[in-house]
Amino acid sequence: MNTLKEPLTNKGRNVRSILEVVDIYTGERTQLAYYDYLIEAPNWTSDGNRLIYNSLGRLYSFDILESESTLIDSGYIDHCNNDHVLSPDQTQIAVSHHTQEDGQSRIYIVPLEEGHPVLVTPMAPSYLHGWSPDGSELAYCAERNGQYDIYTIPAAGGVERQLTDSPGLNDGPEYSPDGKHIWFNSVRSGLMQVWRMNVDGSEQTQMTFDESNNWFPHVSPDGELVAYISYKKGDVEPGDHPPNKQVEIRLMPSGGGEARTLVQLFGGQGTINVNSWSPDSSKLAFVSYALI
Repeated sequence: MNTLKEPLTNKGRNVRSILEVVDIYTGERTQLAYYDYLIEAPNWTSDGNRLIYNSLGRLYSFDILESESTLIDSGYIDHCNNDHVLSPDQTQIAVSHHTQEDGQSRIYIVPLEEGHPVLVTPMAPSYLHGWSPDGSELAYCAERNGQYDIYTIPAAGGVERQLTDSPGLNDGPEYSPDGKHIWFNSVRSGLMQVWRMNVDGSEQTQMTFDESNNWFPHVSPDGELVAYISYKKGDVEPGDHPPNKQVEIRLMPSGGGEARTLVQLFGGQGTINVNSWSPDSSKLAFVSYALI
């Protein structure tokens, strides 16, 4: 059992969380740790030694070799959700934090060593998903005037730029490793499907066409594959990605083409909300759940 140094509760999610890794070639799953409370959304560090996850508002670093979790000092940032992304140089982490003023999600950057959190955008709600490979921009889903679209903003703060403008939810934006594209998911076709566009918002192209609801595309570091989570049609509303569902993690070529199922699991919300590829593109980290 992997334990932390402070008491935690499930806060309405009566689940046991299982931190896992899967080999994309063999499909072999390795369970790294069990938690009798909710954890979500692992990020793999570029040295391959740690996984960053969130649990009940805080961020933790899991040492894979030692099988130990350590609380990351994020200062007053203590209501994070499962939207967190490491900076390309691995010195900072950007997070979505629900502020005390109104409970709305806003984007902050937190140093991983010493320093103080910095607010990137005061506009809310804003849900982070991507950091450009050159470190200059963040990409996020935001609700503005009743519509959810994809936006980018300089990582140092500034004026946000709207990239999508279609009815329904556009979510999960993440940069390709070469910085040329942003992958995202959109409900504009009727079901939630994976899309790709240029970083300026042009050439928005649908990439999946099956009878499922597909969420959160994550491009492998070598740029060859895209992992995403898939809900069966009818199990969820197209614009919803709830927890505690039978779901699949699928892989597809980044150039488009037929997808294959890598993992079937009980999960959903919290499983792979953020990019969890290993740095060598051979494995994925994810969280599965068991009801308790």
